[in-house]
Amino acid sequence: MNILIDQARIAGFRGIANVEISLPRVTVLIGTNNSGKTSIIKALQLALGDYSRYLTEEDFHIDNDDHVVECIVIDVRIVAMDEHDKRAKIFEAEWLEELGDIIQAEADGSQFVVIRTKCERDKVRGGFLTARFWLEAWPEFDGWIDVKTIAKRQIRKRFDALPFISIDAQRDIHQELREKTSYIGKVLASVEYDDEDVKELEKMVADINEKAIVKSEPLSELKTHLDALSQSFEGSGQTDITPFPKKIRDLSKRFTVHFGENEGNSFSMEYHGMGTRSWASMLTVKAFTELSAKKHAEEVKPFFPIIAAEEPEAHLHPNAQRTLYQQLRDSKGQVIVSTHSPFLAAMGNLQDLRSMVKTASNVSVKQLPNVFDAEDLLILQREVMRFRGEVLFARGIILFEGVTEEQIVPAMFEHYFGFTAFAAGVNCISVAGKNYAPFIKLACSLGIPVCVVGDNDGNAKITVESQIENIRRDTRLALNTDEFQIFFLSDNNDIEAELVNELGITQELAEALVLSETKGSGNPHYVAAKQQEISELNNDALLEKLRSAKASYAGFLAAVIYRNPQARATGALVPTAFRNAFEQVRGWISS
Repeated sequence: MNILIDQARIAGFRGIANVEISLPRVTVLIGTNNSGKTSIIKALQLALGDYSRYLTEEDFHIDNDDHVVECIVIDVRIVAMDEHDKRAKIFEAEWLEELGDIIQAEADGSQFVVIRTKCERDKVRGGFLTARFWLEAWPEFDGWIDVKTIAKRQIRKRFDALPFISIDAQRDIHQELREKTSYIGKVLASVEYDDEDVKELEKMVADINEKAIVKSEPLSELKTHLDALSQSFEGSGQTDITPFPKKIRDLSKRFTVHFGENEGNSFSMEYHGMGTRSWASMLTVKAFTELSAKKHAEEVKPFFPIIAAEEPEAHLHPNAQRTLYQQLRDSKGQVIVSTHSPFLAAMGNLQDLRSMVKTASNVSVKQLPNVFDAEDLLILQREVMRFRGEVLFARGIILFEGVTEEQIVPAMFEHYFGFTAFAAGVNCISVAGKNYAPFIKLACSLGIPVCVVGDNDGNAKITVESQIENIRRDTRLALNTDEFQIFFLSDNNDIEAELVNELGITQELAEALVLSETKGSGNPHYVAAKQQEISELNNDALLEKLRSAKASYAGFLAAVIYRNPQARATGALVPTAFRNAFEQVRGWISS
């Protein structure tokens, strides 16, 4: 890698009013549905690729006052890179020649190129006008749109060395085999043989065709009857039946791809599932890219493709997703991936994540700040990404301490709201102790609001509040109420004490314990004896029994809560701290 598109700014495109995004060599775009991931990719395609021919009125941003913008503006900055993937001061000779006079330099001599793309309506002929210009500076973000373009700085050529290769979410190699403009179609169109090879191959094909007809009675009979056409041409006509293409130039018209466990057990792509067809489609892009790279190398020209893949995980199982991500990551050039897959996102570096957050009138981009040290990143990767990658796609997160809460809080959420936490885009997560910090750091850095409900026994409250202060100090995260809130159970209570003493749902707890200890026993006498035994426990004894059976009773209590929708209006089966948390989350997900 010797260049990089390291920054992009987009204004007036689809749901994006005005946004800036930094782009590492491999960028992973995450976020909920309709958060702007596809808009980022299509805007870059408009600036660097061929999207302008697909531009429609719907691509122009509409603000809160229902006003449609007059112009889409996209700026990209290209910088030089060294062999260690660090920014270099000057471009290498081949890029100096390719980019020419549009290269600019900062005060310290560091070179860069800024390309601005403007799209406006053509008020005379209809349709849209797209023009590209080079700028002499990369201005501060505030007011960047107001920087004027100069007509004599218009860029009229395409930079073939910087192709934008878009891999659509609805890819299918079986369909693409029929399309000349697809990447496999472009590969097939580039197939060439010298004259001697063509003669030799066509002779081989002619021999195969002749044998195929001779060995087949139906084909021989068909040829005999078709030869009767010669009667209409005074005996000078001749019929050729070609089961296989007669001319080498026609091979691509009947080109097929087969795949299977071995050569003798392979099937045409049309008989494979969408996972295989989708994956194969993306691999044809890699083939096209590598062929293009070789051609540029032969002509001693630079080549740096920008590959943008939407939802590469579509139709693939987790291990296949991981393998595909590695294949994309190892591609030549720059890679941008939009994904909903926690498996795929977890494969990337945390610093490469860009979280798209949708607001009422705009899209914002969040990323991990540079204040995280190496140890922080290792903890985040180990504690969150390996096992809790789904937090990256949440609209809100509720954190708590233990396994009991992990089983009953989703039930309480559904009991309280009447719909599941997942349906609302809310993740309820146990941090297995008081290890809140990694989750809070990651989520709030990426614009995902977090609500903590902490135990309040012993020194739990002091410990957790100390963690929060450390996060504020070490990461400079504000942790204001727009992104963070914390509630504690009643004084001296863990979750079991809260359920018994503060909430007083002893009947439901007793039912859960009976279900836990009898576990579907078909002996009615044993069940009745257990019911009698547990019903006679006082609160202290009940509490002790619950604490000794954390791992077993919680799932049954969740089932009991699910079966009690009658108390929903009052939240009778939800402790106060969790009701407060739910209301906080309600505000976040409805804003």
